[in-house]
Amino acid sequence: MSRPPVPPYTPESAAQKARLAEDAWNSRDPVTVSLAYTPDSVWRNRSEFLVGREAIVAFLARKWARELDYRLIKEVWAHDGDRIAVRFAYEWHDAAGQWYRAYGNENWEFDRDGLMKRRIASINDRPIAAAERKFHWPLGRRPDDHPSLSELDL
Repeated sequence: MSRPPVPPYTPESAAQKARLAEDAWNSRDPVTVSLAYTPDSVWRNRSEFLVGREAIVAFLARKWARELDYRLIKEVWAHDGDRIAVRFAYEWHDAAGQWYRAYGNENWEFDRDGLMKRRIASINDRPIAAAERKFHWPLGRRPDDHPSLSELDL
C-alpha cells in the first residue's frame, strides 16, 4: 500500500503530507487515521508508548471520546529525506465544558511507500476560556482560507 507523497520530501510534498495528516485527524475517525501508519508503527504520544495499528485505533478512540469538538492545525517545521517534523495546536473541551489548547511537536519517519513507521509526539495542554478559542470552523477539515499557526501567532 502506498500513501503519497512519498520520500524523499521536498518543502511542497512535506507540506502536503502534513495537511493530509491534519485532515485525517480532523475527521476524528480512528480507523481512517490508522491507515496512514505502517502495521507495526511505533508511537510515543506524551507518556504513552504504542505499537501497531490496533493500538493506534484504540488510543485515538479513547482520545476523541475525551477530547470533544477537537480541531487541529499542523505546520511543517523541518524535513529531510524520509523525516518530517511538524508543530501543531489543537483545541478541545472536556465533558464539563472546560476548553483547552494543546501545543506540540511531532517527529515523523516514513517508509518508502509514504506510510509513517515512527511518530514521536510531545504535547502540552493549556486551559483556555471559550472566548480565547481561535479554531471556529465546523467540525471536520479546516477550510483552506483559515489562518495557519504562523498567521495566528501560535
